[in-house]
Amino acid sequence: MDPERVDNADPRDQTARICLAAFTAIAAACRSSEVGFGAFQRADAVRALGWPADVVEQWLYDHSDNGPFLHDYGTVDLSQLRWGLEGLKASDIAVMPTGPSDGNVMDEFAANPFHWINVRNSGVHTGVAQMWELHGTWKRWPVLIDRSLLAPPGTGLQVVEGRTRVGILKGRLSPDPPIGLIT
Repeated sequence: MDPERVDNADPRDQTARICLAAFTAIAAACRSSEVGFGAFQRADAVRALGWPADVVEQWLYDHSDNGPFLHDYGTVDLSQLRWGLEGLKASDIAVMPTGPSDGNVMDEFAANPFHWINVRNSGVHTGVAQMWELHGTWKRWPVLIDRSLLAPPGTGLQVVEGRTRVGILKGRLSPDPPIGLIT
């Protein structure tokens, strides 16, 4: 169930590209069976990337068959990506774009951050409200990509995954943030 490699556009280049769609079948098979994410992350092709488990889960496992993700990130050569943790200002993160297929979804989340915090209260989202309340931040880091790696290339960073989290942050940083009310 290893993903197939996709040749580079330049036939003189003997290296191969690994694109997001190459993981669609294996992710779908693992999600639809009882083997789940554990088996997916142990697949040879996934391990060969050398990515952190959090990025593998949030991007490849959760979204390799997501149409908008395939449109926005389908040409990125995943074998060339290297991941690390980086400290950024909240105000810089709050103005980052996401993929064009998601339009203004982060603004929609920012319009009512308390709603989006409170509806994420079960399964993998257990503890989200407590993290925002106690620490003023997310439970899980968002995944960002350098826009120079995209087609067409751009500058700065872009939110790949974590659009709800960044939208919540944006809403909380707003000069006139919405307030939670019981009505």
